[in-house]
Amino acid sequence: MLGVELKNVVKAYEGTTIIQGANLQIKKGEFVVFVGPSGCGKSTLMRTIAGLEEITSGEISIHGEVINDTPPSKRGVAMVFQSYALYPHMNVYDNMSFSLKLQKVPKAEIDQRVQKAAKSLQMTNLLDRLPKNLSGGQRQRVAIGRAIIREPKVFLFDEPLSNLDANLRSNTRIEIAKLHKHLEATMLYVTHDQVEAMTLADRIVVLNKGVIQQFGSPDELYNSPDNLFVAGFIGSPKMNFIETSNSNEAKNIVEKSDIDNKASVKTVGVRPEHIDLCQRDEADFTGTVDLVEHLGEYVIYYVSLSNEQLITVKSVQDHLKVGDEIFINSADKRFYFFDNDDKAIK
Repeated sequence: MLGVELKNVVKAYEGTTIIQGANLQIKKGEFVVFVGPSGCGKSTLMRTIAGLEEITSGEISIHGEVINDTPPSKRGVAMVFQSYALYPHMNVYDNMSFSLKLQKVPKAEIDQRVQKAAKSLQMTNLLDRLPKNLSGGQRQRVAIGRAIIREPKVFLFDEPLSNLDANLRSNTRIEIAKLHKHLEATMLYVTHDQVEAMTLADRIVVLNKGVIQQFGSPDELYNSPDNLFVAGFIGSPKMNFIETSNSNEAKNIVEKSDIDNKASVKTVGVRPEHIDLCQRDEADFTGTVDLVEHLGEYVIYYVSLSNEQLITVKSVQDHLKVGDEIFINSADKRFYFFDNDDKAIK
């Protein structure tokens, strides 16, 4: 059974189209992450599924039931926002149980659900505390716990970790991954953080300007991007792109490839981590080191090629300095090729 399905979903505000005909089939129990640059429509798409925004046209279904006209409270979804939105005068227990009290759920069942959620989030010792006495990570866990006890069909997370520091983000990300495994629930998650997307997701939706660019597993997006945008968005540091029109080296790489229509290649892509330092006679590219970033386990070299284009090289070799000549290749020839429409040539 599908957990969530979108058919030709369009969302427009006063003539400006934000979501342009989104089509998605998300399996029940799947963890799907929406990523893309600011303003791409990922949060808007999430809000349409929650019912916080009305769609302009199209169809949204949860567990096979069309919910276009269903109010948010009846859709069987629970949403966790970037802001914790906790009641400051209520302790953790009351914050978590408040929605069930409004639904007049029996007191014994409320207590059972709260205790179960608190145990899964490792916060049974926090139930008597007020929000002001909690850390940011603990407050976010309360917000997640409040969603859990509603026992929704679908969990929606809208950048829930963006207010946390790096260490808390990492810890809470692990907790969310464990929670998904434990609950086996359908989870949709919005983030701009690639690490969150790549580590949490079963599949990732990449959006740009309201259009779904690709929907696939983290490995599929990294190893086989559909177009130039996805190739440049997934991966850190981002993929290097070299135009064949102003680079003889790029032309030579195309000529040596097994692509049938070599004339169709406009851009050659290579990831920084797929570039190796080599000897002059082995080099695909020759350049000059402009900047060196030492990051402990590896070094980032910013290199100006012979055509003055700047590319990035990620290497464990740290013997080069600014101004040095550098010879580089892709030893395993992991190049990507794109045509005039920026589509991948596979």
